[in-house]
Amino acid sequence: MQKVRIAAAATLACIGSAAAQTPSTGGAQTYPAKALRLIVPFPPGGGTDFVARTIQPRFAEALGQQIIIDNRAGATGIVGTELGSKAPPDGYTLTMATGATISANMALFPKLPYDPPKDFVPVTLVASQPNLLAVHPSVPAKTVRDLIALAKARPGQLSYASSGSGSSHHLSAELLKVMSGINIVHVPYKGTGPAIIDAVGGHVEVIFSGIAAIMPQVKSGKLRALGVTKAQRSAILPEVPTIAEAGLPGYEITSWHGVLAPTGTPQPVVVRVRDGVVKALESADVRERFASQGAEPVGLTPEAFAKFLKADIAKIGKLIRGAGIKAD
Repeated sequence: MQKVRIAAAATLACIGSAAAQTPSTGGAQTYPAKALRLIVPFPPGGGTDFVARTIQPRFAEALGQQIIIDNRAGATGIVGTELGSKAPPDGYTLTMATGATISANMALFPKLPYDPPKDFVPVTLVASQPNLLAVHPSVPAKTVRDLIALAKARPGQLSYASSGSGSSHHLSAELLKVMSGINIVHVPYKGTGPAIIDAVGGHVEVIFSGIAAIMPQVKSGKLRALGVTKAQRSAILPEVPTIAEAGLPGYEITSWHGVLAPTGTPQPVVVRVRDGVVKALESADVRERFASQGAEPVGLTPEAFAKFLKADIAKIGKLIRGAGIKAD
């Protein structure tokens, strides 16, 4: 696993700009004086929960306080994220954010009960993780180029499984459709597990999934991997090409997980939290656990994370609107 990348500080352009105008930082010198709550807006056992629980022990060690994981699932992450947005801006309640809860939800739900640019200040991008494109063995496509050609020859006849509308798996497929001009039908599932079961059973021909979740089926031959969604190959499946190199130059999309704090949180507290996360990401055991799931530690500065969020919101919003994606 590569070393944690520490991005250079940059001017905060949009998201979290309110952090530059924080209230008095009195008390920041003694922060943290009690346990912190880290809201995970999804159930235990999922990808976001995995990231949170992987960094939890080392993060707590770095801050010298207990980190309590609070799983608040519901409504594609809206329930927990709203709770985090309304927490006191004192640094004791943090929220795990994802591309689904921020970028996708902003485009899918015009009346969200939270406004990410206004209600949150970015702390750090914790990890990123590519998805994997795979097909059932009965599909006569051996490469991404083959799949694109097959889909063009049979428009609307192939279907793909995802873990739900607005998920990174769903958006990975829609980006493939937009960039290649193919028409394959989305079949959303309530989670990765059911999607994989139906893909293995041949009920859907194509699936996008997190690498770790689908790797056993690929290794056993129950599914055939065609490409990963990031710009570089995955260390845990190095033999599988990227979608970009396998037939669609310029293609790239990943799942990401980051930490947000309520707007108004003192900047010294934000920096203290980010430094604690980076310390956790530097731990060998954290890196090893991430590597086992195909995830990469990041550790951006708050300023760099703000730029990342601004770009991701624009990219995913454009994709969702252009593809006509609607919330289920």
